[in-house]
Amino acid sequence: MVDMNGKKGLKFAMTISPLDCMGCGVCVGVCPGKKGNKALSMAPQEGELPQQAMFDYCVADVSEKKELQTNNVKGSQFRQPYLEFSGSCAGCAETSYARLITQVCGDRMYISNATGCSSIWGGPAATSPYTVNQQGRGPAWANSLFEDNAEHGFGLYIGQKAIRERMKGEVEYVVENGKVPEIVDAAKEYLATYNDGKANQAATAKLIEALETKGCGGEHCVTLLKHREYLAKKSVWIFGGDGWAYDIGFGGLDHVLAQGEDVNVMVFDTEVYSNTGGQASKASQIGQVAQFAAAGKALAKKSLSQIAMTYGYVYVAQIAMGANPAQALKAIAEAEAYPGPSLIIGYAPCEMHSIKGGMTNCQAEMKKAVECGYWNLFRYNPALLAEGKNPFTLDSKAPSGSYRDFIMNEARYSSLTRSFPDRAEELFTQAEKVAQERFQNLELQKQMFEQEAAKA
Repeated sequence: MVDMNGKKGLKFAMTISPLDCMGCGVCVGVCPGKKGNKALSMAPQEGELPQQAMFDYCVADVSEKKELQTNNVKGSQFRQPYLEFSGSCAGCAETSYARLITQVCGDRMYISNATGCSSIWGGPAATSPYTVNQQGRGPAWANSLFEDNAEHGFGLYIGQKAIRERMKGEVEYVVENGKVPEIVDAAKEYLATYNDGKANQAATAKLIEALETKGCGGEHCVTLLKHREYLAKKSVWIFGGDGWAYDIGFGGLDHVLAQGEDVNVMVFDTEVYSNTGGQASKASQIGQVAQFAAAGKALAKKSLSQIAMTYGYVYVAQIAMGANPAQALKAIAEAEAYPGPSLIIGYAPCEMHSIKGGMTNCQAEMKKAVECGYWNLFRYNPALLAEGKNPFTLDSKAPSGSYRDFIMNEARYSSLTRSFPDRAEELFTQAEKVAQERFQNLELQKQMFEQEAAKA
């Protein structure tokens, strides 16, 4: 435990649950110490079991520090996560993304989860890794089929929207006809923040408190209290892997994005059907070895992000937490705030990639992927067009690392050099060329949007 930097009277500690630690070692790999030393180290569980009491104390008795919860990376980690102790593979990148989203959107989330890895660790039998705050509130989660999850999530949104719009009419009646000033003022604040998720949550709490304590006694007030759970603006998220988003569920995903409604889609892109044995998907890259691509995939990866951007009104982002956590956090916050459909695609290293050194290097592998141009970071925010600004932000720098060295660090590629060496050389050369052209096209796209913004 150490003194909190810049916060007199506060102490900072990282408490670990020895009973729940998965032993992946990712925290050791990403947490720097002084003079090149690591701040954390792994130790056998048996010797650390007494630390469980400290963890339990911190969870139960240490209060939230709202003043520390800023919008940057450091501040975001002082917000309570609503995902804990999942049954994922050790070092899984998917849970890192989902956890961060719960810290941004908190207890007002509706989650529709496609069948796949994220439904296995997200809803194992008889348990749930999604948790609640001290008020007993947390994300509402449901699992849908592999082929129709986007439609299922859209249905959750439409149902919530219909009830909420009906309640809005009740609030408007209270504003026009109410006799209790405190209730009328709270109702006006509710309507003024109706489409602002964070602000409306606070306004809703104020309105409910006024109705309960002041009590107008009319049927409209009774109806509002009866349906209080639907009053606040919800943050609707649709979770799934690349097998769902790029392949089997793509038709539904495309249809939902095209509706222009305020739903958020998070794609955990492992570039392979991870939970069913590692089959190739349309998200698999050239040269990747997988089931049904034993001799290396010959075709380029489908560009789901480019397809979505052609609509012009869909927020689109590609992120990689280990490469640029600030960009990942900003994309999630922007997507949630955007009043229309949003699509975030997160690069998610997986056990199926067989990374040298194992999944301890998960976050570091993301950084290498971006540095060599294997994966690109960008954000497309249509809301900026209305302000005369360039909606497209290219967050990746020009590739500087070795593409070939990166893919040789993963057995899903290096194994091809042993089984089909000549084909491996041909496919890897083609893959590197495609990656270079993809980044060049993104730079051209950025310039094109700059010109359009200047004209507007």
